[in-house]
Amino acid sequence: MPDLSPLSAKGQILLKSLVEQYIVDGQPVGSKRLSESSDLGVSSATIRNVMADLEEKGVVSSPHTSAGRIPTPMGYRFFVDSLLKVEPLGQIDLKHLQAQFDPDMTAQELVQSASGMLSEVTHLAGVVTIPRRDQVTLRHVEFLSLNDSRVLAILVLDDHEVQNRVIYKENVYTEIQLKEATNFINQSFSGQSLSRIRDRIIGSMKTDRESMNGLMLTSLEMAEKAFTEDEAKNDYIVAGQENLFDLSQSKALEDIRELFKAFSLKGDILHLLDRCMESNGMQLFIGQESGYEILDECSVVTSPYRVDDELVGVLGVIGPTRMAYERVIPLVDATARILGAALNNSRPK
Repeated sequence: MPDLSPLSAKGQILLKSLVEQYIVDGQPVGSKRLSESSDLGVSSATIRNVMADLEEKGVVSSPHTSAGRIPTPMGYRFFVDSLLKVEPLGQIDLKHLQAQFDPDMTAQELVQSASGMLSEVTHLAGVVTIPRRDQVTLRHVEFLSLNDSRVLAILVLDDHEVQNRVIYKENVYTEIQLKEATNFINQSFSGQSLSRIRDRIIGSMKTDRESMNGLMLTSLEMAEKAFTEDEAKNDYIVAGQENLFDLSQSKALEDIRELFKAFSLKGDILHLLDRCMESNGMQLFIGQESGYEILDECSVVTSPYRVDDELVGVLGVIGPTRMAYERVIPLVDATARILGAALNNSRPK
């Protein structure tokens, strides 16, 4: 059972030095190296005593193969929460990140760019959820009759995406009626989010149908079926999975395969990202904190991103617990803000 009493001042200094050194080279840190790097001016014997106390408290551990010590997930957590000073990115780094996002890209391309860029600059796996469909706005819709029971709805969305949906109609409508419905819906709903359109349709359907003319009835039926079809399920894009082969020297190849399988099946990771989005702020899970066994040897750093002040997705990195938190945390935070701005600029004005 870990000792939960507070760390001494010497203990905090030595833990910070140990974590920083271990993050750099991945090797267990011995008392001699700590004595040289910590500038405490105490003997190696004193350092060994303090390190023994840190081990008793559960923030460091001793691998069997070495007399040195490494941080535990609890040690990383104390380091991040109490010892780490995170500085925002400088202007040069921010401009470099901003240059990766072309406002002429589609939403899918911007998300892919964000995922790849995060992976490239952190040397970890970058993950970005695709923006929630409810926040996508309608540019144009077209209805084309396929036969007596089916109509093809062509939706042009604000992120330059075109969706084709086959809808089944209750009544038989002529080409002229479908054209009139197309014009009516484009005039009434163009430029609005899909969620807003659905709300307005539901509200209209509750009104007295007898007071509606034929055009409104036709338009509402077509719009209801076109805009309330099952939207694309939440998904995410991942880049840089190969970086996870460096998780740790003790990480078994079978565990790596399982982690790649998790990326492929997406379920657990997507659930975790959804939780991060609900938190409405930066999140950091170290080791078992995520609640998913497949991520027990990993850390996950995420931040939500917004469009027009609406929370639409989350992005972050997945990597070993031995990651450069001081660098990764501000990168994730800045990328979320830049992606949101790029998505906002790509929307029609």
